[in-house]
Amino acid sequence: MYRDNTLIPSEAVRLLALGILASKPKSYAELAREVRHFTGRIVGPSLDLVGAPLEVLKVEGLVQNQGGAPDLPDDDPEAENQLLTVTEQGRAELLRLLSANVRPQISDLNKLIVALKMRFLHLMDPADQRVQAELLHDICERELARLIDLRQHHDVEAGHLHDWLDLEIAQSQARLDWTVRLRDRLA
Repeated sequence: MYRDNTLIPSEAVRLLALGILASKPKSYAELAREVRHFTGRIVGPSLDLVGAPLEVLKVEGLVQNQGGAPDLPDDDPEAENQLLTVTEQGRAELLRLLSANVRPQISDLNKLIVALKMRFLHLMDPADQRVQAELLHDICERELARLIDLRQHHDVEAGHLHDWLDLEIAQSQARLDWTVRLRDRLA
């Protein structure tokens, strides 16, 4: 993680893989395909999100073959169909990653991390879900305040910055309103 307890790109991929497997066992090929699809649709193709191979999750003891079955040799036709599942250690890592902070600026990585939190928030205890909703609400409030301040500072300048900032402010306000509704539902 970064010093501010936010996820680096490889940890976002790790969170995604663990969350997918916590929801339903999948083969390595299915897992890789789903990770690639989700990250590609949220942030587009990104070299930053080509992290360590998902096989590392096995080596670290975060996932295992379903039922603890031993690995089949690579030349065995059934090897690619073995289902992976999350271990208890993997579930603890998933919850640790889900609890990470989110940076206040809107970026592709932050969008991915927020999307991952929304996708897997239900895997957390209700109290932890509320903490995450409050965290997202606070981030949206700070982002909106930052944009409003910037808009006010540049209000009298020529150009199109103020129009663009109005768009950003409207989007930030909509995100803030949405997090208020989420927070209230989880209260």
